[in-house]
Amino acid sequence: MQTIIIAIHLIVVVGLVIVVLLQRSEGGALGVGGGGGFMTGRGQANALTRATAILAAIFFCTSLGLTVIANMGRQQKSIFEGVTPAGQTAPTGGSVLDQLKQIEEQRSPGAPIAPATPAPPAAPEPPRQ
Repeated sequence: MQTIIIAIHLIVVVGLVIVVLLQRSEGGALGVGGGGGFMTGRGQANALTRATAILAAIFFCTSLGLTVIANMGRQQKSIFEGVTPAGQTAPTGGSVLDQLKQIEEQRSPGAPIAPATPAPPAAPEPPRQ
């Protein structure tokens, strides 16, 4: 099922790009030029606008369908599960702010919060004469 929707999605994407590039714009696109042709003026604008709207709706539906299919087999889980700094135990219960406070209390009282920056190198000695 997913393969079929992906194939339809790709066809719609290519069609949408072509239809958008064929539309007349003020700056210029593939539709620039003029002269007589199969469709001119209002008829072309109405048909291309309608085709763009239809292809955009199909693109939207196939995108939603692919998202739903991709998430069918997944289990819900929190983004905070299993995320603890190295060497620390995971906090239990409470809100995120309570958990952050527990992590901060687990640190030693004199430990810096951010890693200390190394000291700048010593100035070179002046040459001896």
